[in-house]
Amino acid sequence: MIASGSRYVALGSSFAAGPGISPIVHAPAGRSGNNYAQLVARELGLDLVDVSYSGATTAHLLDTRQDDAPPQLEALTPDTALVTITAGGNDLEYVGTFLRGSFLNTIARPATILGRRVANRIRARVSYLKDEASYQAVTDALTAVVEQARERSPQARILLVDYLSLVGPATRPRLDVPLNEEQLPSIALMADGLAAAFAKAAAATGVDLVAASAVSREHAIGSAEPWTTGFTMLPPTLGGFVPYHPNAAGMRAVADLILGVLRD
Repeated sequence: MIASGSRYVALGSSFAAGPGISPIVHAPAGRSGNNYAQLVARELGLDLVDVSYSGATTAHLLDTRQDDAPPQLEALTPDTALVTITAGGNDLEYVGTFLRGSFLNTIARPATILGRRVANRIRARVSYLKDEASYQAVTDALTAVVEQARERSPQARILLVDYLSLVGPATRPRLDVPLNEEQLPSIALMADGLAAAFAKAAAATGVDLVAASAVSREHAIGSAEPWTTGFTMLPPTLGGFVPYHPNAAGMRAVADLILGVLRD
């Protein structure tokens, strides 16, 4: 267990930051005051430094500035006791691919009045497949993040926290998400490849893996109790939400998984 008052640094992209979950405490990063890091820190009484940032790639953790923010690893110090890492999805354009495909399919529906050929051209603008080298690059990058985190914070407990599942057994093409029967399985394959990258990086570095992806499959889009949002074209200011991201229940679930690992 991490002692109360210890320094906890949270690194990652939007699945760590929590855009769309009230309250938003840092608008440029889309960082929520109720993301999993905040929930864990409050539960254990930790001194949280949350540098998670929506849109971050592993490069933004390692050595690249994002907007005005320095590389996230620079937040680590020798006295850091806990580090959580959720990144790599943006390296694959995982959510971005899902969003573009959903958007293009949605606007292609009225385009069918111009002819099926026009609609199919709109849909064809998204490539859903990634090669093995892309997944290996994420594995290598996550491994590098862990190794550098260990150098900066040699006493820290480091957890790789993978991504909540967006697609699961209950997710129906065309009904729950605007992708067809051929497109939706490709998103699921990308999610599997991302989860495998986390597992390989954890095995290579010897850190703990918090496999949110596996636990959340029964809580994917279309389930009775989803832990992620579906698709909308409405912005939050007009009653919409941030599509294809963790909701409050999902963040609570990830926090509970992390607490379980730490308590074990």
